[in-house]
Amino acid sequence: MNVIETEIAAVKIIEPKVFGDARGFFFESWNAKAFNAAGLDLNFVQDNHSRSVRGVLRGLHYQLQQTQGKLVRVVAGSVFDVAVDLRRSSPTFGKHVAVVLSAGNKRQLWIPPGFAHGFLCLEDGTEFVYKCTNYYAPQYECSLLWSDEALAIRWPSLDAPISVSAKDAVGKPLSKAETFP
Repeated sequence: MNVIETEIAAVKIIEPKVFGDARGFFFESWNAKAFNAAGLDLNFVQDNHSRSVRGVLRGLHYQLQQTQGKLVRVVAGSVFDVAVDLRRSSPTFGKHVAVVLSAGNKRQLWIPPGFAHGFLCLEDGTEFVYKCTNYYAPQYECSLLWSDEALAIRWPSLDAPISVSAKDAVGKPLSKAETFP
């Protein structure tokens, strides 16, 4: 496994070692010993799986309590994946990391607690899976406005309109969002 540093030190791109031939491929998407050896001592309690059509944008979500770290990947299709630093004490507060994750590149993204997370589906039938370090708690969930100009996220242009949930459409801009210390 190869761990790639990003512009925000706490966020990591994980490239698994893929074994492939004419029959297909095999790789370990999670191995506690390998992640520990790479400095990522993680304990997951919940796995999630979503399927979306092209143009669906989910996020930018975070929980103020029962904060979640997420190890995310795509098993079908592709996404433009974004993590926004919401830790006020961080020198990268308000900055983001964006990366394309796809079934083809098999990359994963580690997003630690203290970050908002979201993704834009780039293909129909995109399936997104992620492991969480804490349980989903809707009473603590917040939505950061995905289109807030202060975030300066350059979402890809698609030939389809972006579709967001009612909750995400009324997310708070960074200037009004509840954040972490």
